Amino acid sequence: MSADAITVIVGLDIGTTGVKAIAVGRDGEIVARAEHGYPLSTPRPGWSEQNPEDWWGATRAAIADLGSLEIASIGLSGQMHGLVALDEAGQVIRPAILWNDQRTAAECAEIEERIGLERLISLTGNRALTGFTAPKLLWLRRHEPDAYARIARIMLPKDYIRLRLTGEWATDVADASGTLLLDVARRRWSTDVLDGLDLDPAILPPLLESPEVSGMTIGCGIVPRGIPVAAGAGDCAAAALGVGIDRPGPLSIVMGTSGVVFAALPAFASDPQARVHSFCHAVPGQWHAMGVMLSAAGSLQWLRDRLAPDTPFGDLVAEAEAWGPGADGLLFAPYLAGERTPHADPSARAAFTGLELRHDRGALVRAVLEGVAFGLRDSLELVRALGGPCDRARVSGGGARGLWLRIVASALGLPIELTAVEEGSAFGAALLGGVAGGFFDDVPDAVRRCVHVRETVEPDPAWQAVYENTYARFRALYPALDAVKENAR
Repeated sequence: MSADAITVIVGLDIGTTGVKAIAVGRDGEIVARAEHGYPLSTPRPGWSEQNPEDWWGATRAAIADLGSLEIASIGLSGQMHGLVALDEAGQVIRPAILWNDQRTAAECAEIEERIGLERLISLTGNRALTGFTAPKLLWLRRHEPDAYARIARIMLPKDYIRLRLTGEWATDVADASGTLLLDVARRRWSTDVLDGLDLDPAILPPLLESPEVSGMTIGCGIVPRGIPVAAGAGDCAAAALGVGIDRPGPLSIVMGTSGVVFAALPAFASDPQARVHSFCHAVPGQWHAMGVMLSAAGSLQWLRDRLAPDTPFGDLVAEAEAWGPGADGLLFAPYLAGERTPHADPSARAAFTGLELRHDRGALVRAVLEGVAFGLRDSLELVRALGGPCDRARVSGGGARGLWLRIVASALGLPIELTAVEEGSAFGAALLGGVAGGFFDDVPDAVRRCVHVRETVEPDPAWQAVYENTYARFRALYPALDAVKENAR
């Protein structure tokens, strides 16, 4: 290491398409960034898998691309819910089954029957969904019994990178909340769920709080020995920290391919019907409620790819600006890939309603932007019902731009704040790494010193008045579409 090397915290985000690495200074300034991708395997319809070794190779390459920096600590975040299974020798048994894999519908039904839906929600804060980890274990037991019999320990995607960096097997309570095996209120593995599903608790990793030191690097050719690595968090909790959601009050909205509404809660609470998720937050002693819609910016991507593949997104949004709020009665139900919250329905379908001859491409775009905003509001209403105060929102993601921000602010009735750093989960991971490395006293100290608001978008009162009526019509869409879907079967 050169004498003039800069001391940094490294944040690693193990995503679905690639690893993002950022180097952050003590004041939260981004010193360097790098990203390396890897393939996604879909060997059968509805399946989604990756080779954990690809994550490790991309992690090594991304860290190397950060350059000659003195790494003081490392924080981890990553895609949630994925099942990584290792044998007694520490070898990966089969490709990891990812969060967006849909093969486990029968196992989800089995879990809710064996545990009881009401009891499952009270224990885990959630109902059984195909993306979660527990159904994947049951699927392996039923369909790949030889592989299941070899399992000595399991882990989540980012925790495989921890294992390779430090030799330590561990996870954090925020990421573990998405396994459906955690007693979320008590922040410990649920013996009731494990017993009910006949799962061996010995295969589960030790639990830590997100900013705790999970181990020291063992020297693996990319970083020196002895660097502390924070326990980290799942990508949604890390992204929320990255925009400053370390306490109840501000709301995090992520407008990526999917859309996320995330609010810290003053105490553990869960929706009786589990229409939104209740998880442990990455801040020790806190919880959060989260709604996830599957097609947010992905809805606009779909429209562009189908109707205007050579048109820049900015031009499409400019066409939408020619239409006022409500697009003269045109509505879009954003259920292109089914829906997760508040409708746990993989068979939900999208639709445009209210089309007239005078509606043009710009009107379709406007309706898509507004339909996504109303989908986010669905989750917001449920989060508020759990006690989340939600007095303003911090927004990140590729869709957090221009007209769409004005629409979201007005549809939600909240001022929208943009932060100076938009690195999302990797930045939140770096803040956790900074706490583990002694850069910051605790998570609130890290947020206070490193997260800064650069711009605020206020709701438009005239648009709000229109959207109140339009949102009521939007709420009626899903039941109507569901009836159409049932009649078509």
